[in-house]
Amino acid sequence: MLIVKGDSLTTVDRATLMIAASESDSNLYYVTRFIAPDPFIFLEVKGERMVVMSDLEVDRARSQAAVDRVLSYSEIEAQVRAQGVSDPGMVEIVHAVLQAHGIKRLLVPSNFPYGQAAKLQELGYQLESWPEPFFERRAIKTEEEVRYIEASQRATEAAVATAHKTLRAASPRNGVLWLDGETLTSERIKKLINVKLMELDCVAQHTIVAGGEQACDPHHEGSGPLPVDRSIIFDVFPRSGQTRYFADMSRTVVRGTPSPELKRLYQTVKDAQEVAISEIRDGADGTKIHQGICDRFEAAGYKTGLVNGRMQGYFHGTGHGVGLDIHEAPRISRKGSFLQEGQIVTVEPGLYYPGLGAVRIEDMVFVTKDGCRNLTNFPKTFELD
Repeated sequence: MLIVKGDSLTTVDRATLMIAASESDSNLYYVTRFIAPDPFIFLEVKGERMVVMSDLEVDRARSQAAVDRVLSYSEIEAQVRAQGVSDPGMVEIVHAVLQAHGIKRLLVPSNFPYGQAAKLQELGYQLESWPEPFFERRAIKTEEEVRYIEASQRATEAAVATAHKTLRAASPRNGVLWLDGETLTSERIKKLINVKLMELDCVAQHTIVAGGEQACDPHHEGSGPLPVDRSIIFDVFPRSGQTRYFADMSRTVVRGTPSPELKRLYQTVKDAQEVAISEIRDGADGTKIHQGICDRFEAAGYKTGLVNGRMQGYFHGTGHGVGLDIHEAPRISRKGSFLQEGQIVTVEPGLYYPGLGAVRIEDMVFVTKDGCRNLTNFPKTFELD
């Protein structure tokens, strides 16, 4: 018999167990809505959700955590010591809590610590691992979650707008951009973006501002002077400091005069993205959407493969879910998912050719029954003048 309660995975004879720090484990934060930098115990037993917290966190958890019961780690530890265990750890604490319930089956996430799993098995527990997404309902966003993600996207757009304004103010000289008597670098633009995001209570890591040949490596963050007449990829994906929800947006621009071949590359990616967005709806097959973009690029003459030891063409997925993690379910890719109403996904095709340049354009969309709603308002302007 399944105990149905929100995102419950428990049954009458199986408990759900997580031991992690919710600051870094989004599943634990999702189920508790409590942020802590150090690992703590979460248990769901017969539909009751409980956490075991240290003295440092127990009072705050009792006022903030979205659980049914908050237990004191030190109180349980004292009881276990009184039973003759000299140095109890988290496994012994879990065992003490579960003993009264007569449960020996545990469901744990796929990243559950091996050492703790082995100790639990020694105590007679049967562990079952559940793959990501551990809480499948995380993929379907509530109205509140959609608002949180949209707010993060507005901050992203404001930061990128500030960066583009700076590029427009720069002047070309000897093939690179100059501003205020010095070369305009990727580092300077990334700092400008990240500071603006901080002002809007968002935190960004690994912001990408990559130009020229660097842009041909999709995850190159960019460094050094920004080029004139060549594509510059912006990929910005901050997390809100308040809600912890991410946003994600990519734009490709040129400061100067792009070649006709680069203009065609940009238009091909833009057209493919717009077609993919038009195909997104409840029940759509993410694998087919991705393959459609691949076929479109091939038909336009843009081949994908290894050339001189380096990949070129289209060699990443078309999209991914966004929420408490920057990459989460579902996927629009070679091994994609069927989309569901209420999901938020990116649509980010790209083409990468050393010598010519690179283009990636990315929006976030909200999947509806009959289509999708684009959560991205930022313009797709290729040539900055």
